[in-house]
Amino acid sequence: MTNTFSKQQSASAMKRIALAAMAASVSCSAVATETLSLWYHGAGNPAEMEVLGSIISDFNASQNDWAVEIQSFPQNSYNSSIVAAGLSDNLPDILDVDAPVMPNWAWSGYLAPLDIQEDQLAGFLPGTIGRYEGELYSIGFWDAAVAMFARRSVLEKHNIRIPTLESPWTKDEFNSALANLDASGDFKYPLDLGMASTGEWYSYAFGPFLHSFGGDLMDPSVPTAEGVLNGSAGIEFGEWWQMLFEQEWTPGTSQDGGDRETGFLNGDYALQWNGNWAAPAALAQFGDDLLLLPAPDMGEGSFIGSGSWQFAVTKSSDKQEGANAFIQFALKDKYVAAFSNTTGLIPATESAATMTSDYAAGGDLEVFYELSNEQARNRVITPGYGVASLEFEKALRDLANGADVADTLDAATDAINDDLEKNNGYR
Repeated sequence: MTNTFSKQQSASAMKRIALAAMAASVSCSAVATETLSLWYHGAGNPAEMEVLGSIISDFNASQNDWAVEIQSFPQNSYNSSIVAAGLSDNLPDILDVDAPVMPNWAWSGYLAPLDIQEDQLAGFLPGTIGRYEGELYSIGFWDAAVAMFARRSVLEKHNIRIPTLESPWTKDEFNSALANLDASGDFKYPLDLGMASTGEWYSYAFGPFLHSFGGDLMDPSVPTAEGVLNGSAGIEFGEWWQMLFEQEWTPGTSQDGGDRETGFLNGDYALQWNGNWAAPAALAQFGDDLLLLPAPDMGEGSFIGSGSWQFAVTKSSDKQEGANAFIQFALKDKYVAAFSNTTGLIPATESAATMTSDYAAGGDLEVFYELSNEQARNRVITPGYGVASLEFEKALRDLANGADVADTLDAATDAINDDLEKNNGYR
């Protein structure tokens, strides 16, 4: 009896242990997660980090397969960190990429096409969608836009027509307005272009003027800059650009950063070419007198720059399914709106815009959504953009300081073409 009981008890105990082991195995399987690494450029930007952190928390809590862990970098060193990691095969699963840089990273083999259906992109601003060679590589939750800041009272005083998206200033109207404002003696300068800024501001803010003349930095389909940057449209643009400085209608390359920040607000500048990030201060200063106007049409259309930071999946990741799942999760309107409400950035979709305080119908910054939707044009989509952009900046600074237009644009064209040749046209 005792032996029988002991055997039965032992068998029962073994069964319970086996069942417990099975339950533990099932439990572990159910909660087992794989870590997805995400690198982000926003270290030092607590507003962006707060929103992104909440999205990550929500995603991690929404399922048991994946857990995103973020590592943030200072923006100034971010791109070099990505390139270094790419060369050493040490990239994360998910990263963010500045829109004009994306083609180079795709060409370099850092990125994989996104597994996102086209119908999921319906309603997104064009500048938030990153394509290269026909493939979708990146998607953004926001964009940025530039407008011509003006004051209604100033334009009305000087009998200058208030332009609209449907009827922007022509080149002649714009030049005439600048001459009129300059002759009034009411301002130090009739226009502020933001020459105190350097780097990407040139291609982003001034490239659209070149586009409006019918030119560009290069034709990536050939690829070449010959006859494009230094063609007839480029020369016409360069002569107009240089004229602005010869006439002293705008501050030159020695402009002080403080003057850039306050010159329009204190009345030194009649007009200012600036972005949505500067609008709150101008609204606080001028209220309903502030006008946020479209770019002038120099003959071939009215354009502004587009394309900001976007999310992508790395080609080296062995967890691309999870990386794509996170990006798809984060594209929800409530998260797009949260980025906008927290940072002031332009929401990527109209439906998200309705959930924001600034960009909904009647919002203080609604016009920037309209400008981004109607006038935005991507910077030239090519892996060679980085070199081309630097050469464009150098050329514009030289022209502002009086260099010969044709020679300067020829030199920039040669430098861009040298880079294309060294890299076999980035084929």
